[in-house]
Amino acid sequence: MIINFSVILFIAFLFVGCAQRVSVDACLDGTPYGFFWGLIHGIIAPFGLIGMLFKDNVTVFATNNNGFWYAFGFLLGSGGWGILAGKSKQ
Repeated sequence: MIINFSVILFIAFLFVGCAQRVSVDACLDGTPYGFFWGLIHGIIAPFGLIGMLFKDNVTVFATNNNGFWYAFGFLLGSGGWGILAGKSKQ
């Protein structure tokens, strides 16, 4: 079991080592996105994910963000979709 996991981990590191680095300098213009934009982007994330299937220039998470507060807003926004699931009966 441990040997299988080690082999899979080794292969994963080989694939990661071959990955192409994409320059994000063009995405870092202007002011960084904050909490409010993270919240909005989290709410529309499922639609962005569908858009990523058809277009290469669609992303779900903004590259030019201010860090924690953007990620916190994104987490709250994307977690808000759980309200639509309703309460499950056990």
